[in-house]
Amino acid sequence: MANSRENWTSRSGFIIAAVGSAVGLGNIWRFPYVAYENGGGAFLIPYLLALITAGLPLLFLDYAVGHKSNNSPPKAYRALFKGGETLGWWQVCVCIIIGLYYASVLTWAGSYVYFSIGQMWGSDPEGFFFNTYLQTTKSATFDFQFVSHLFWPIVGIWTLTLIILYGGVKKGVELSNKIFMPLLFVLFTILVIQSLRLPGAAEGLNAFFTPNWAAMMDYKVWLAAYGHTFFSLSVGFGIMVTYASYLKPKTDLTGSGLIVGFANASTEILAGIGIFAALGFMAHSAGTNVQDVVSSGIGLAFIAFPKIISSLGSGADLFGILFFTSLFVAGISSMVSILEVPIAAMQDKLKWGRKKAVTIVGGGSALVSVILFSSVNAIKLVDIVDHFINNIGIIGGALLSIISVAWFKRDALVALRDHVNRISTIQLGKGWSFTLTVITSMILLVTLSMTVYNLIMKGYDTYDFSMQFIFGWGSVIFCAVIAILLSKMKDR
Repeated sequence: MANSRENWTSRSGFIIAAVGSAVGLGNIWRFPYVAYENGGGAFLIPYLLALITAGLPLLFLDYAVGHKSNNSPPKAYRALFKGGETLGWWQVCVCIIIGLYYASVLTWAGSYVYFSIGQMWGSDPEGFFFNTYLQTTKSATFDFQFVSHLFWPIVGIWTLTLIILYGGVKKGVELSNKIFMPLLFVLFTILVIQSLRLPGAAEGLNAFFTPNWAAMMDYKVWLAAYGHTFFSLSVGFGIMVTYASYLKPKTDLTGSGLIVGFANASTEILAGIGIFAALGFMAHSAGTNVQDVVSSGIGLAFIAFPKIISSLGSGADLFGILFFTSLFVAGISSMVSILEVPIAAMQDKLKWGRKKAVTIVGGGSALVSVILFSSVNAIKLVDIVDHFINNIGIIGGALLSIISVAWFKRDALVALRDHVNRISTIQLGKGWSFTLTVITSMILLVTLSMTVYNLIMKGYDTYDFSMQFIFGWGSVIFCAVIAILLSKMKDR
């Protein structure tokens, strides 16, 4: 491998960073609300099947592609097949789009550190979150109204993210994960234990673990399960390809992948337990059903967790501050991993120095993000863009990578498998190749086709068509156009 390319200090450093990318807001914010909106227990079985049949096989593929090539996605895929660079740039663009709205959710987490002092959300965390804090507009179309208390936090988040990225792989990404990830796990476990002690917690757990077999017949539940698996594991959109490219020549890839995959899944199930136990407590207090206690899933973590924190008594302020600080920092680690993909890609393509790449890529993304998500549209834009880019951008990129390699470049797939097996303890056999080629690709093809059909015919939720077209389909079109243009540029 080239000596000029940065490396992790050790395999453990890579694992912690990979877990830091996978474990964050996606687990604690996104998983519970996706599970909530897809039937609770009805979602859990499809999610676990998605992890086994698609998540882990694709994670190993991403590791193999990045580690063997020692390059970011555009060059890594270009080395495998003709037209591969366009696919690589598609994944890079998906990361850019995710970074824009991920920073907004981080703003919410960071703000709740302050709101924990005296539990400013009061007795109505839902009304506080949507109306008092986000000041969500009732307008069906885009509303340009500026919200000053959203502006400064998101500027601060982008500043912190860029500072970490300027530090590089070892002094920035790896170091920040080593400090804060253990703290998050300790605090989050304590909080979940507290939620289990609340009156009505059992009712919430029943809603989470009891499968609704009728709901599982709904294809949307399966679409959501596979879409979330890729988002949460950080596969299919270049992060793990990029992270694996920083590994040293002899690294156990499959062992590392299993640790990351199951650490991520365990954290998500733990988050689901904590959230649904809190929902059971809220339902018990209100004398209603679990399904009726909140009106919007996307804000679930900012409604259920304040309820838990407020139940802690005299220690609530301190614990709220520590928890949301840890959640915020865990989110920062994921944010850094998302931005690392386009930064590494521009360094490889244009031979930019790290500072220049961080300034241009990170600074440009920050400007767009601040403008869009400092408005009364913040949560609407997060919901729309997240749905389109997750279900089309990520799944589409994952499907194309599998089809291109497993279907049409069988020799390349064999070479990747042999590369992994030479340095890993757990060997990839023909079962891995078969799963990728047949099971994973067929599931993704059906998932993507039904998603696109449903969005074209019915749209997403009740959002106005103009909002969906500009910010939903617009995000997808942006990725396609920029990917093609960048792949046509000559390397420097």
